[in-house]
Amino acid sequence: MVLRRQVRGGAPWAWGVALFLLYATISVQRHHLLRTTGYDLGIFEQAVQAYSRLRLPYVPLKGEGGTVNLLGDHFHPVLVVLAPLYRLFPAAETLLLAQAALLALAVVPLARWAGRALGRPALHVVALGYGLSWGIASTVAFDFHEVAFAVPLLGFSLEALGKGRYERAVAFAAPLLLVKEDLGLTLAALGGYLAWKGRRALGFAVLSGGVLGTLLITRAVLPALNSSGTYAYGEYVAEGGRGSLLMTLLAAPLDALRPEVKAVTLVLVFAPTALLALRSPIALLTLPTLGWRLLSQHEYHWDTAFHYSAVLMPIVFAAAIDALTPYGRYGPYSPSGTRQDNPLAARHLRASLASIVAVTLVLLPSFPFGLVLRKDTWRTPGHVRAAHALLDRIPDGATVAASNRLVPQLVSRATVVLFPGYPVPGRLYDTDGTPPPPTSEWIVHDSRPHPAWPLPDGHWPYPPARQAQELARAQKTYGYRTVAEADGITLLHREEPGAGDGRGGGAGGGAETSIR
Repeated sequence: MVLRRQVRGGAPWAWGVALFLLYATISVQRHHLLRTTGYDLGIFEQAVQAYSRLRLPYVPLKGEGGTVNLLGDHFHPVLVVLAPLYRLFPAAETLLLAQAALLALAVVPLARWAGRALGRPALHVVALGYGLSWGIASTVAFDFHEVAFAVPLLGFSLEALGKGRYERAVAFAAPLLLVKEDLGLTLAALGGYLAWKGRRALGFAVLSGGVLGTLLITRAVLPALNSSGTYAYGEYVAEGGRGSLLMTLLAAPLDALRPEVKAVTLVLVFAPTALLALRSPIALLTLPTLGWRLLSQHEYHWDTAFHYSAVLMPIVFAAAIDALTPYGRYGPYSPSGTRQDNPLAARHLRASLASIVAVTLVLLPSFPFGLVLRKDTWRTPGHVRAAHALLDRIPDGATVAASNRLVPQLVSRATVVLFPGYPVPGRLYDTDGTPPPPTSEWIVHDSRPHPAWPLPDGHWPYPPARQAQELARAQKTYGYRTVAEADGITLLHREEPGAGDGRGGGAGGGAETSIR
């Protein structure tokens, strides 16, 4: 019996190790194949690099000459904890491995709670369902993002919630305010849940702290750190063409489901638990994130791609565990010797767990973890080898303007901006205006990047014809000469960067927004 408990106690950690190896392998392999991007892996690496040098996170990729403080873009001071690690291992892979570890760590509290409440099979089902869920897969397959820190924090917080240890739940959830500005609302939702459970003083304190923290960050801190004096992403959930805030609120219920991609995403959020999560009030903690995403004016927020659903996965699986807990005492593996005879309830528990496994396997091929089964995921094509050979010709410490998928290969050893210059100064997501002129010593441009999820054409942000036009303009107008070409990749160099324009380090605009 003691040995069985020890094995069960180690099972969640074994799942954590296994999932870390899976996530790390996929993300590092994608990076090797040039499937990571400057927007966003390069941006975050420049920020962590600055922290590792005891500097504020001024990021060349976000603005001219590295004058943009990334803390004025999104509020994520939690990134500073990666600085010592990056100082020891200055590479993009450091961020990717840290993200893999954070996402994998969240399985430990969830699987442990499931095993305690529902029995040994549930432990493995929840670990499998969470670990292979599409929200986590989409995060692993798209660079690095700060929300990875929120995932284990929520996992441990919700486990404590399930045990009735409410103060401990709050302690784990409070740091969400340091991860990203919108997560204060998730903290507030936790406070509302605690108040509903009867812990009114604690609940209202947490609710108030979450709301006030979010308001302070978005209304004061971010505008103070942003060169425009505003919260750069506030417009995403502004009036949205309705003419007034009142009309926006009245239309919100239908706007949250139109176009239909929003409804599909809403269903898919709860699908990994076979919709069982909807039977628990814990599912209400998804509302802040779902709310701002579905009411956003930005289509990237509506879809299942990118990293926006990562924080929802621990919540929906915690809700599913909570919903099934009353049936746990009837299963054949009921914990703590509390088994009671009720064949119908035991059958319901078995069917629910089987449904979670079935949905997991059905969804798996349609999302990034399905790429593991593709041969091209594990082969290094000649195009990638040619790119690495040309990048090796750029000296350490140089200033470089690079195509989006080449940027992360250079950040650790050079000052890098995007080529063609982006964003266009003062224009959010504008690819029609004239990009600022390049001022870097080197330009490296890939005209044939491999299509890679979630950017299918690989040419973000400008279409191929526009990129070719800007490459020709750099040679004809700004004095760059061709150093080498291979398989659609062009390496240009200019001896005196910024000559005649008074600028010396970067290339790019002053707008402070990205798809993040």
